[in-house]
Formats: sequence, C-alpha cells, structure tokens
Amino acid sequence: MVPLSALWFPIVLSAVIVFVASSIMHMVLPYHKGDYQKIPDEDKVLPALRAAGLKRGLYIFPFADHNTMKSPEVMEKYKQGPVGMMTIFPSGPPVMPKFLGLWLGYCLIVGFFVAYLAAHTVAPGAYYLRVFRVVGTAAFLAYGLGHISDGIWKGQTWSFVIKEVIDGLVYALLTGGTFGWLWPR
Repeated sequence: MVPLSALWFPIVLSAVIVFVASSIMHMVLPYHKGDYQKIPDEDKVLPALRAAGLKRGLYIFPFADHNTMKSPEVMEKYKQGPVGMMTIFPSGPPVMPKFLGLWLGYCLIVGFFVAYLAAHTVAPGAYYLRVFRVVGTAAFLAYGLGHISDGIWKGQTWSFVIKEVIDGLVYALLTGGTFGWLWPR
C-alpha cells in the first residue's frame, strides 16, 4: 500500500493540469462555442422573470407534483409548452474567480479520492500502465460519466452531454498520466 502522503504532488499537479486543460478547451478551442443559446426576445422575457421574483435555484416548468402531474390542466400546459428546467444564479455579473476557484477545488477533491483509491489498490513501484488504468478509470467516473444524468434528467442536449463526457475523458487521461508518471517507485 502506498501512503496517501506520498501522493500529494500528483494530486496537486493533476488538478492544476486538468484546470489548465479545461481552460484551454473552453476558452481557446472552438467546439464549446455553441453550447449556450440566447433566449429569443430576451428584452421581453427578462422583465417577466424579474417580476416573478425568482431567487437562486433550479426551476421546472410547467410545475407539477406527483399528485397533479396527470391532471388535465397540467397535461394541457405540457402540450402547449415550453417544457423545461431553468437554473437561476444570484443577480449580478458572473463571479468567474469564484467559479474557477471552486472548479480547482473540485479537481483537488477528485485527485484526493483517486489517490486514495489507487493507494489502496496499486502497489508501490507498479508499472505506469497499471497506475494509469486504475487512476484514469476512477477519474473518468468523476469527470465524465456524471454528465450523462444531465441528459437524462435535466434535458441537456445530447451533443452537449457528449462534449462534456469527452472533456471528462481528456481530464481522466491527464490525471491517469500524471499519477502514472509520479507514482512512487
């Protein structure tokens, strides 16, 4: 068993590498440019949303609970559309430093738990590919596969979900490569 303290450097370095790679993938490469769309007639829709007094949270529309979902009124609302989910953030410009800090924290948490798993399943001195396979698989579970549930339950387009899964695969490969390279000998 490898002591977790021996893996602090691959944990931190893999988090930084994933952070930099994700920045490049989202800001430099063009394939994420069309992920978000503008609401048609935004100048009319936003005042209506403001007037509704929406607070931060996830909203579903038309709203129905278990008891009213099959009622004729709700079924008619579903037929008329639109049907969707909407995430509302606090008012004000996006706080990118906060989001980026949270993302880096998430990358560190993934690195920690991947290291924990690998420390208990991969022997010291293991070959690069053994470490890469275990760490990369665990990292892919954290970075990639969770996005599939957004396509199932939150209505994300499958093209968006597939791009996020591919991003997660890249992050997993980078994490696996970092741990394989720095695995204690």
